[in-house]
Amino acid sequence: MGNISAGQAAAKARVKDVKPLRYVARQPIVDREEKVFGYELLFRDGLETAFSGDRDEASRATLDRSLLMGLDVLCDGRRAFVNCTRDTLIKGLVTLLPSMSTVVEVLENVPPDPDVVAACQSLKEAGYLIAQDDYVADDPREAMAEMADIIKVEMQLTTEAQQAAMIKRYGPWRCRMLAEKIETHSEFVRARDQRFVYFQGYFFRRPETMNTRDMPAQRMNYLRMLQEVSRPELDVVGLESLVKAEASVCYRLLRYLNSAIFGLKNEVHSVRHALSMLGEREVRRWVRLVAAVGAGQEKTSDLVLSALVRGRFGELLAPRVPHGESDLFLLGLLSLIDAMLELPMAEVLEKISLDQATKAVLLGQPSVLRPVYQLMLAHESGEWEAAARLGESLHLDSEDVAGHYWQAQQWAREVLAEG
Repeated sequence: MGNISAGQAAAKARVKDVKPLRYVARQPIVDREEKVFGYELLFRDGLETAFSGDRDEASRATLDRSLLMGLDVLCDGRRAFVNCTRDTLIKGLVTLLPSMSTVVEVLENVPPDPDVVAACQSLKEAGYLIAQDDYVADDPREAMAEMADIIKVEMQLTTEAQQAAMIKRYGPWRCRMLAEKIETHSEFVRARDQRFVYFQGYFFRRPETMNTRDMPAQRMNYLRMLQEVSRPELDVVGLESLVKAEASVCYRLLRYLNSAIFGLKNEVHSVRHALSMLGEREVRRWVRLVAAVGAGQEKTSDLVLSALVRGRFGELLAPRVPHGESDLFLLGLLSLIDAMLELPMAEVLEKISLDQATKAVLLGQPSVLRPVYQLMLAHESGEWEAAARLGESLHLDSEDVAGHYWQAQQWAREVLAEG
């Protein structure tokens, strides 16, 4: 073997110290029908930190293990929007990601100098889509707008007149216009009427509830199941009849219990068989899970996935944080039930027997569970500084918390895959 130079040794040492990119969040980008087009990936350390130093073979292998192999999982086969600085573009680091599934987001502080323009042109020729991030009126990157496939307009920093002028100039055929920072359903409708093609913001997590007070029969069944498993005394016969009355939930329940996820030694052949094999605690837990998945089956997969991740994350944190008699799995799972059922949270909680601490935090009231719930949301939205502060207040190690969140993401995707 040849001698290893000091520089190579230092590079390998840096690569060895790189930790898996477990600090990953994603924000959905939807189309005009609210179908997910892609996800903006948010990494705590970002590309620059992860890939600093010499790009030797070991560094490439580390990148492949930590990011590339997980890209399909992170984005469910949809496009990954990746933030890129000037150096990321110039050094070609983003080319380590597959062109067919990557959208290169040029950050707002990247100057449109000749090297950046050349790098973006090269990426386009290689099959990458180019997006201009946080675009505003009189944007200094205007010279690069001609080669952009997607322009992400900063809706909070532009007027309707400026937005209309940009759509007239750049869209809808020259490039696809994306409305950023959409926080309410009314903002989404207005942006859609303006002829924006894609949309990104918090509205997707919390859709506007329907005005009607009538609840569809199918959704009422899910709520009845949640009601049943929330009673102090479990009525197994009544629960069985509710589950059997809802074919999709019955099917999901049997599929879940037969899957490798739950590790049962014997196959489950019927609902009664399933209930007889499980302890009361697990019956309550799994019926809650299946009812929540069923409630969201007409919704986007992202909404259901988020609820499952929150629930499992809470469950993994439970042994290490104070939570009294509250079930942290249930807290996470129910945190999006209002959006799934298209009912106000207060109305949903009126129909379910819940402990006061859980009910309070879901209604936005003071609760001992609030720091744990905020930690769930911080990891979900990639607010790493807030996550670190909350973890410290709960006396948790940030690396351990990140590991739990990553495990929760993996578990939730396996559950949906099995379903």
